[in-house]
Amino acid sequence: MGGSTALAMQGFGVGAQTVGAFYNAKGQKTALSAQAAIDETNARLADMSAQSALLTGQRQEQSVKLTAAQVKSSQRAAQAANGIDLSSTTPVAVRTSTDVLGEVDAATVAANAMRTAFGYQSTALNFRNKAIGERASAKAISPWFSAAGSLVSGASTVADSWYKLKKEGAFDTKTSLSGYGPRNDWFARNFGQHNLVSDALY
Repeated sequence: MGGSTALAMQGFGVGAQTVGAFYNAKGQKTALSAQAAIDETNARLADMSAQSALLTGQRQEQSVKLTAAQVKSSQRAAQAANGIDLSSTTPVAVRTSTDVLGEVDAATVAANAMRTAFGYQSTALNFRNKAIGERASAKAISPWFSAAGSLVSGASTVADSWYKLKKEGAFDTKTSLSGYGPRNDWFARNFGQHNLVSDALY
């Protein structure tokens, strides 16, 4: 009776562990898939930020060039208003300097925009690689396989306990609390009960 109860409780524990292993693996699989989806969304957002940075850089570059052209136009008008020969060396040099400075400023704006966009693109790549790894890990997780492994391990433990109890005579139908002889010793050891005749004879 005691051996059967112990095995039943142990079997119940194995069942609970098996169910727990299944849902734990399923939870991990779901969490990894969800995180992969989030990372893919973050990658798309980073791509959009990179495109925005490039577009902003292009607009700023155009603005710098337009400003330089306006300055050069103002310089030409001022030179003409002051009766300066526009083809002479000094006025040409002034206007040329304005062109050069405008190109330098425009190139700086473009380079900054490219660096910013590259940073966003690198972030997007990292998110995508992370998502790939998470999806691979999720795919490798099998709730049923985890449950089977837990069940096999638990069943092995139950079988070992059954063998030990069987060896002790816990399942012998001739054994009882009121019986005589050595077979009652298992109950004495496990339940602290003694048979006076058995104690006297053995």
